[in-house]
Amino acid sequence: MTEQKNTQAVGMAFMGMIFFLFGFVTTFNITLADKFKAVFDLSDFQAQLVNGAFFFTYFVLSFTAGGIIKKIGYKGGVILGLLLIAVGSFLFFPAAKALSFPFFLFAIFIMAGGVVFLQVAANPYVTALGPSETASGRLNLTQALNSIATYIAPIIAGVFVFKTTADYALSAAEAAESVPTPFLIIAIVVIVIAVAVYLLKLPVIPTKGVEKKSVWKYPHVILGAVGIFCYVGAEVGSAAMLQRYFQEALQIARSDAAMMIALYWGGAMVGRFYGSFMLSNVEKSKKYIYTVLVIALAIFVGWFVRYQITDGLIFGGIALVNYLAMQLGRGNASRSLAVFGIIAALLLIVVMSVSGPIILWVGLSIGFFNSIMFPNIFALGVDGLDKGELSMASGLINSLIVGGAVVPVLMGLIADGFGVRFAFILPVICYLYIVFFALVGSKHK
Repeated sequence: MTEQKNTQAVGMAFMGMIFFLFGFVTTFNITLADKFKAVFDLSDFQAQLVNGAFFFTYFVLSFTAGGIIKKIGYKGGVILGLLLIAVGSFLFFPAAKALSFPFFLFAIFIMAGGVVFLQVAANPYVTALGPSETASGRLNLTQALNSIATYIAPIIAGVFVFKTTADYALSAAEAAESVPTPFLIIAIVVIVIAVAVYLLKLPVIPTKGVEKKSVWKYPHVILGAVGIFCYVGAEVGSAAMLQRYFQEALQIARSDAAMMIALYWGGAMVGRFYGSFMLSNVEKSKKYIYTVLVIALAIFVGWFVRYQITDGLIFGGIALVNYLAMQLGRGNASRSLAVFGIIAALLLIVVMSVSGPIILWVGLSIGFFNSIMFPNIFALGVDGLDKGELSMASGLINSLIVGGAVVPVLMGLIADGFGVRFAFILPVICYLYIVFFALVGSKHK
């Protein structure tokens, strides 16, 4: 028993590191859309092709990645994913030299291919590292670690990438030169991690020896995949357009908007820490202690971006509201998902309907209610499957992360034609579908 717990601990530590890595890479790329808009003088639609190139990779590779991982194992899939990220990162250098937007998109596509392998391997790995009834809690914990990276990435982009174009009049060539440097660091780090993973003895999750069964006969898997499409599309599209909307409606600099959007992702981090113990079998007394610690973390996160205590207190207050909303879920994954979907939709309607500084904090608070969506949708979507079916189900579900390509691009078209404010209609529809999945679609037929 002790050996099994140690094995699970090693596996969870390893997964935490992987989730952090692909969270950073994903959000750093999402943040770059506005950078490329400035460098290449793009429309909103063209700028969102950055997200399109990244998330379209999931549609192209996820199901195939599931089949490959079934053959080479989860560990082999992780190593392959890390190496693809390194290759894509190195490609940013010739793309900057050529000053070619399509070349940048190709580099992003390759990099995203690596993230796909990590994502497809990581999620079922976590669900298989313990009892199914606490799978949602484990996924929320690893997603919380993922969210630490998504919180840090926009801050780093705001300091080291956006400052070069926001505050100085640089040529496109000079501005593009600031993009590759962070990716060189990413490439070196992931190569080191790939070597470490190869040398480590990690828990083995079986991928063979189970009779092959089609996941298409499970309606909750298919509806869960659509739920992931809607969630990722809504999350990525809202983040990208909020960054644009803050600049337009509040008249703030591009670099400041990029920095503030870090709090959108920081809210997701805080909410996932809540989910990691609220949706698990942690003792009730410990849950209260953890709640106080998470609210303290939220105050620090809110303060850290602009070093203003007012920001910290507001962010901590939103975190308390998020905690109270989670109580409505009563520790149930589907009920909690429905509550958060309703609140996220209502917050976006408020953003569309009002004007003035209030839209900043209402918009940023949406991140809190995105927090548990991915892990809960995934856990509900694969609930009841055999371990041998997990890789293929994960491939199907992750292929519809392509929502992060489709929804933001469509939002870009709406923004070009009718204004940024009206683009938020699409994520509202996405959140309403998630409510349907939570209450109806996740039930086993």
